[in-house]
Amino acid sequence: MKGTNLGEFEEIVLLTIASLMSEAYSVNIVDEIASITGRKTKLGVVHAVLNRLEKKGFITSELGEPTKERGGRRKRFFHISHAGKVALMKAKEQRDRLWSNIPELVFQGIR
Repeated sequence: MKGTNLGEFEEIVLLTIASLMSEAYSVNIVDEIASITGRKTKLGVVHAVLNRLEKKGFITSELGEPTKERGGRRKRFFHISHAGKVALMKAKEQRDRLWSNIPELVFQGIR
């Protein structure tokens, strides 16, 4: 497995795949990211990240069955791997440690 660290957008894509479970395909991933983060993302950018995550061993993919609404084309579905789950947990633990180090005073009065 190449590199074990996640970039910010890689983490967002990986979290999205985990949340979509069996419905994680590229267009659905783009739509979910926009819905949750308000971030408009190009399909090509997500495809590049998906390829990178697969090369790192954080996700796997498989082709679904052909569908009429796609003109007989098949969707590629993405699944988080064990290594991907470990990478997400590591990222969460790091963020939690950083957040826990911030004095409450810093965010006092913000709501």
